[in-house]
Amino acid sequence: MFQSAARAFIGPNLRRQARATLATRATSFVPSTTTQNVSPQFSHIISGSTSSIVQKVNASSKLYMSTTAEVASDSLVGIDFIKESVVKVLNDSFDPKEVARAAALAKLEPKKKKKKKKKKQQEDAAPVEENEEPQMSQEEKDKIADAAAEAATPFGINDAMVTPATRLDFGDYQCNAAMGLAKNVGMSPRDCATKIVDGLRPIIGDIMEEPEIAGPGFINLRFKKEYLEKSVQGMAKDPERLSVPVVGNKKKIVVDFSSPNIAKEMHVGHLRSTIIGDTLSNVLEFSGHDVVRLNHVGDWGTQFGMLVEHLRDEFPAALNKETSQNVDLGDLVTLYKAAKQRFDKDDDFKVRSREGVVKLQAGDAEALAAWESLCAASRVEYQKIYDALNIKGLEERGESFYNPFLNGVIDDLEKQELAVESDGATAVFLDGYTNRDGSPLPMLVRKSDGGFNYATTDLAAIRHRTEFDDGEKADRVLYVTDAGQSQHFEMVFAAAKKAGFLPETVSLEHVPFGLVQGEDGKKFATRSGDTVKLRDLLDEAVRIAGEDVRSRREDPEAELPDDVKEVVKTVGIGAVKYADLSMNRESNYKFSYERMLSLNGNTAPYMLYAYARICGIVRKATGQEEGQSVQWPEPADIVITDEAETQLIRNLVKLPDVLSEVENDLYPNRLCDYLFETSQMFNKFYEACSVNNAETEEIKASRLSLCTVTAGTIRLLMGLLGIKVVERL
Repeated sequence: MFQSAARAFIGPNLRRQARATLATRATSFVPSTTTQNVSPQFSHIISGSTSSIVQKVNASSKLYMSTTAEVASDSLVGIDFIKESVVKVLNDSFDPKEVARAAALAKLEPKKKKKKKKKKQQEDAAPVEENEEPQMSQEEKDKIADAAAEAATPFGINDAMVTPATRLDFGDYQCNAAMGLAKNVGMSPRDCATKIVDGLRPIIGDIMEEPEIAGPGFINLRFKKEYLEKSVQGMAKDPERLSVPVVGNKKKIVVDFSSPNIAKEMHVGHLRSTIIGDTLSNVLEFSGHDVVRLNHVGDWGTQFGMLVEHLRDEFPAALNKETSQNVDLGDLVTLYKAAKQRFDKDDDFKVRSREGVVKLQAGDAEALAAWESLCAASRVEYQKIYDALNIKGLEERGESFYNPFLNGVIDDLEKQELAVESDGATAVFLDGYTNRDGSPLPMLVRKSDGGFNYATTDLAAIRHRTEFDDGEKADRVLYVTDAGQSQHFEMVFAAAKKAGFLPETVSLEHVPFGLVQGEDGKKFATRSGDTVKLRDLLDEAVRIAGEDVRSRREDPEAELPDDVKEVVKTVGIGAVKYADLSMNRESNYKFSYERMLSLNGNTAPYMLYAYARICGIVRKATGQEEGQSVQWPEPADIVITDEAETQLIRNLVKLPDVLSEVENDLYPNRLCDYLFETSQMFNKFYEACSVNNAETEEIKASRLSLCTVTAGTIRLLMGLLGIKVVERL
C-alpha cells in the first residue's frame, strides 16, 4: 500500500529515486496552500487530483478477509490473525506520521549517479556527467515531508507483510515488515524486527513459539505443539465447520454466473461460469457472508420476435396465456434453428419478426404469452443441467427484469453529458479506451433504432444491485464470465463510477476465465465442428466412469446396482467439475476424459478414493462392518509422536488461510491444490504411523482423530466445490 501511495504522492519526475522499501502511506494530495514558497519546477509534486491517490490507496488496501476482532478460544487462527497482530504492534510501536515524513525525505534525496564513459575508442577521454536534476531547497523538502505526514494513515494489513513460510524449516509464517520499515524509523532491520517481536510476544505467545529473527531482519513464526494438538482436537469436535471462524465483517455479496440464453441449449462454454460461480458462492457463504446467486439469463432481444412469430404459426396455443402452459415445444434447439432458417429465407417472415419485437416490447398479450412459454420450457431444460451439477439456490434475474430501468439510465447519463450522440446512436466515451486506429472507443448505450445494448442493461443491473432501495444493496458484486468480456466490464464499471451509479464502498469485480479446448489445443467441438452440448459432455463422462466400474466387476455385462450407479454419476460429473476447478481459472485448458477420470494426480477420482480409503481405515480400526455408513469415533486428545503427524496437523490447521485466500482472490483452484497437498500428507502420515496397531490405545485414538479431521477436510472442501463424497469406491 505505502509503496503505491508514495509513488503517486511524490510525482513521476522523482520516481527513479524511489527505494524498494519505501514506507509512505499518504492517502491524498496536499492541499493547494502547501505549494506556497515551493519552486515552480517542484510544485507539481504536491499538487493534483485528490481522488486519484485515494483510489490507489483504497484499491491496494481493500480486503475481504474473514477476520474477527476477537478470536474464539475454540476457533482456528491463521494468517489473518497474525497480520492483524502485526498491524497492532506497528501502530503501537511506530508513528505513521514520522514514518511517512522520513520516507518522503528519503525519496527526495538525489541519487548518486555513476559516471558513464564514451565508446571504447574514447575510453581515455574524460568521463561524461549526466545532467543533474534541479535540486530542492530544504524548505521545499520539508513542506513535502510535512504534507506526507499530514496525509499519513495508520498502518494497514498490507504493511504487515506476513506471508506463508517459503520453507517448512522456516516455520509456518514469516513477517518481512522490518525490512521496509527500518530505514524510515532510524533503525537497522534487525533492531526493527526485535522491536516488532517484543510487541508480538504477548499477543501470539499462546499460539506461536518464540519468534525467530533470521538474516538481516526476517521474522519466522511457528505454531506451538500445544496449539496444534488442541486445534486439531477442536476440529474433530466440530465436523460441520472444523473450527473455521465465521467472518467478523459480514458483507452482502452478489455473484452473477451461468447466464444461459433462453431457447438455446447450454454448451460447454457455460460449464466454467456455472461451476466457478457456484464454488465461489459456496466459499463466501461458508465464510458467513450473505450471498445472492443471480442467473442473468438472456431472455430479451430481437431474436424473440422471430421465435414468437414462429410459435404463432407452429404452436398457436402458446400465444394464449390460458393454454400456453400446456404446450410441449419439444426440442428448443430444433425450434430455434427452424425459426432462424425461416428468418433467413422468408422476407415476409422477417418483416413479421421485426414487428413481433415491437409488439413484445410494447407488452402485447399474445407475444408475452409466447415469450413466457419459451422461458418456461428453457427453465425445465436448464434445471436438468443444474441438478446434474448440484447447483442450488440460483435465482433467475434475466435481462428483461431490468427493462423498466433502461430509460432512466440513459436520462441520467445524458443529464451529466456522459452519453452523447454518435453516428445516430447514443454512446459513452471513457478516457483510456480507443480503437486500433487511435480513435475514441464508444460504449453504446442506445442503438440508432432506439434499442438498448448490453451495456445499458448492465448499468441498470449495477444500480439495482447496489443503489436502489428495493434492490440487493450489495457491498460486493462478482461477474463470472469469460475473459473475452473483460474490456466490456471494465468500461461498464468505469461508466457506473463516473455517473455516480455506484456507492463508493461497493466493489465491482469481473472474474474472468479462459477457454475449454480440445486435446489438440483448438476449440472444443464435436467431430462435425459443432459446439459441444453440456448435457452430452456430462453424459459421456458418466458413461466412461461406468465402463471403468464395470470392467472391474466379476460380471462386466451385469446391470449395476442403484447405489453403484450413484457412485458412477458422482465420479463422472465430479471429474468434469474438479478438472475445471483445479485449473487456474484465467488459463485455457485442454479437456481430456482420460486425465480427469484418472486415479492418479490431482483429480476428483483420486480425492474421492482418498476419502473412501480413510473411511475404510476407520471402519477397520473400530471394528465396523464393511458396507455400513462409517461411524466416526469420538474426538480424542491428540498425542504427537512422529514428525509425519506434525506436518499433517500443520497443514490441517491452515484451512482458514486457504478459505480466506479464495474469498479474497477468487481462484477456486487453491482449494484443489490444498486438497491434494492434504491427501499426500495423510499418505505420508499413514505410511509412518500405524493406526490399527498403534503403540497404545491413547495413540490409536489420537491417530483416529487425525483420520476424522482429514476426512472432514476433504468432505468440506469437496462440498464447497459442489462434489459429493462417497464412502466406498
